[in-house]
Amino acid sequence: MATDPVCGMYVNEADSKLTAERNDRKYYFCSENCKLQFEKPEKEMQTLKTALLVSWPLTVVVAILTYALHLSYGNYIMLLFASIVQFYAGQRFYAGTLDAIKNKSANMDTLIAIGTSAAWAYSTIVTFMPNTFPTGGVYFDTSTIIISLILTGTYMQRLAESRASNAVSALVALQPKIVHVINGNKIVDRPIEEIKIGDLLLVKPGEKIPTDSIVMDGTSSVDESVITGESMPVTKRTRDKVIGGTMNATSSLRIKAAKIGEDTALSQIIKIVQDAASSKVPIQKLADKISSYFVPIVVLVGILSALGWFLIGGTGLNTSILIFVSVLIIACPCALGIATPAALLVSSGMAAKSGILVKSGESLQIASRVDAIVLDKTGTLTKGKPEVTDIITVSDYSDREILKYAAVAEMNSEHVLGKAIIDKARRSKIKIEFPKKFNYKQGSGIIAIDKTGRRIAVGNRELFGKEQLSKLEKQIEKLELQGKTTLIIGMDKQVVGIIALADVLKEDSAKAINAFKDSDKEVWLITGDNERVANAVAKQLGIENVIAQAKPKDKMEKIEELQREGKVVAMIGDGVNDAPALTKADLGIAIGAGTDVAIQAGGIILIRNNIYDAYVALELGKRTMSKIKQNLFWAFGYNIVLIPIAAGALIPVFTISIYEFLPMLAALAMAFSSVTVVSNSLLLTRFKPK
Repeated sequence: MATDPVCGMYVNEADSKLTAERNDRKYYFCSENCKLQFEKPEKEMQTLKTALLVSWPLTVVVAILTYALHLSYGNYIMLLFASIVQFYAGQRFYAGTLDAIKNKSANMDTLIAIGTSAAWAYSTIVTFMPNTFPTGGVYFDTSTIIISLILTGTYMQRLAESRASNAVSALVALQPKIVHVINGNKIVDRPIEEIKIGDLLLVKPGEKIPTDSIVMDGTSSVDESVITGESMPVTKRTRDKVIGGTMNATSSLRIKAAKIGEDTALSQIIKIVQDAASSKVPIQKLADKISSYFVPIVVLVGILSALGWFLIGGTGLNTSILIFVSVLIIACPCALGIATPAALLVSSGMAAKSGILVKSGESLQIASRVDAIVLDKTGTLTKGKPEVTDIITVSDYSDREILKYAAVAEMNSEHVLGKAIIDKARRSKIKIEFPKKFNYKQGSGIIAIDKTGRRIAVGNRELFGKEQLSKLEKQIEKLELQGKTTLIIGMDKQVVGIIALADVLKEDSAKAINAFKDSDKEVWLITGDNERVANAVAKQLGIENVIAQAKPKDKMEKIEELQREGKVVAMIGDGVNDAPALTKADLGIAIGAGTDVAIQAGGIILIRNNIYDAYVALELGKRTMSKIKQNLFWAFGYNIVLIPIAAGALIPVFTISIYEFLPMLAALAMAFSSVTVVSNSLLLTRFKPK
C-alpha cells in the first residue's frame, strides 16, 4: 500500500490510476484534489478560495433563516442556498468519494459527502413534502456549516507551501547570474550557464563565488558560513579551493572553474534538499485513519437497521427510510470537521503571541512526539557574529587604550573581526580617528600609522616574531581552547595586548538546552566549526553529543541514523547548510533571523530568533495534539453513542414515536458536540510551558 503524499491516506498501488512522478519517484493519490494540490498547488489554492467565498456568505444566510428569521418561504430560500453550497462548493467531496470508490477505499471526502448529502436530501424532501416524515424540521444549516468548516480547514493546511521547492528556489538564488570571464587582457561578462571547466574568472570584493573553483591569483577572506557553517571567514590564497555560492569579502580573486552545473557543492546541496523532501513520508492524519473504518461501518449499520426493521420489525417503508437517514444524520461529521481546525486555530494564535510561526498542523503533530534534538551552532546557539570578549594588557596601556588603537587600525578594514572591534569601541564611547596610513597584510593582519605617527599592528601570530610572542603563548592557547579567536596588538614594534573575539552564545541558549534535557530529549550539537570551538560551546552548555567540522551531508546522515533508531528528530538551524537537515528531519525548526532557505525548509519558524521558543513550540505541540485527540474522541463519541439509538435500539421502549423527536436529538447532539470541541480547544489559551 502506498501513501498519498498530500493527505496521508493509504492507496492501493495496483488499483490507483491517479499517479505522478517527481525526482524519479512515483506517487499515488486517493483523489484528484490531492493530485492537483501536489502538481499545481497555486491552482488548488485558487479553487479553494473561490469555494470559500461562495460557501460562507450563503452559510451565514442559512443560519440566520434557521435560528433567527422564521419566514414562511424560508425553507425554499435555504434549499436554494444550501444546494449551491452542497454541489458547487462541496463538489470536491463528491469527486473525492468517487475516487475513493475507484481505489476501493474510504476517506474523509466519503464521510463528508455521505453525511452532508443525507442532511441535504432529508431536508429537501421535508421542504417539498412536509408530511412525508413525522417531523417537519430541516437541516440545511448542518450541511452548509459542515462544508464551509471543512473547506476552511483544508485551506489552512494548503497555506503551508512546499518546503522543498521553496528551499530549492532560495538555494538557486545564491548563485550569481552573471560572471566576469577573463579573456586574455579583457574581462567579459557572461551568463553563468555559459561557464566551462577551466575558464578563468574574476571575483570582486562583495561578490559571490560563481562556481567551485581554484584560486589562481590573489588573497582574500571568504565567508563560507552559508555552505560549511564555519562562523569565521577563511583566508584563501593561490591554489586554495573556493566553493560556489560563498561570499568573497576583502580582495579580488582570479579563479579557475573546477566544477560546473550539477557537480558543484551548491548543486549537491540542492539535490540533497530535493531527495530529502521526496523521501519524507507525511504524517497519517488521525481523522482520516479513523474515518476509513468509520464510514463503511456507519453506512452498513444504516442499511442493516433499515432493512431489519422493515423486514423483521414491520415498521413500514417510511419509518425504515427515516431510520437510515437518522443514522447518517447522527453520523454527520460536524464536530469531526472542526475538531482539528479549532485546536489549530487556537494553538496557532498562542504560538504567534510567543513569537512562533507554525506552518502546518502536521508540524505540531510531529512536535508532540520529538525525542531527539539536533542543533546547529552558528546563528542558532550563538549570535552568528563575533564579539570582543576579552582585552588583556601586557604593558602600561589600559584596556581602553588597546581597544582604541586596535579600532583605529581597523577603520579601513571590511573584515568581520575588525568590524567587531570597531563596534566594541563605539559602544564604549571611544573616539576613533582614521589612520594616516594603512597596510593590509593578507592572512596575517593590519599595520597602520595613526595621526601622531605611532605604528599600530593588529593581527595573528604571522604578523609578529616568535620572540615577541614567547611570553604570550600560554594566554593565547588558553583563550583558543575556549573557542575564541585572538588578535595581538602591537605599538611601535612592541606587543602591548591581546583582544579575544568569539561568536558568543545567545542569552537563552543554556536555558533552552536545560529545558530540552529536563524533558528527556536527546541533544546533539552538529556544526561546521572546528573541534576546539565546537567542544568549547558544548562544554558551556552541557551538551554531551558533539560532531564538529560537519558538512550538510554529515548532518543528514546523523539524522537518518537517529531515525533508524526509532527516534523522532527535530533539527534546529538557520543557515543554507542546514536546509537539507531541516528538510530531512521529522521536524525542521528554523531561526527567523536566518537565511530564507532555512526558513522555507523549516516547519516551525522562531520569529524572535529565540531558541528557547523551540522548546515552547514542542510543548505546545504536545498540548495541541492532546486537545485534538480529545476533540476527536468527543466528535466520534457522540456519534457512537447515538448511532445505536438512531438505528432503533429504543423502539421497543418508546415505539416508533421516538422518531418524532429523534432528528432533533441528532441536531442537538451535533450542536453540543461542536460546542464541546470549540470550548475544549479554547482551553489552549491557558497554555504555559512547564
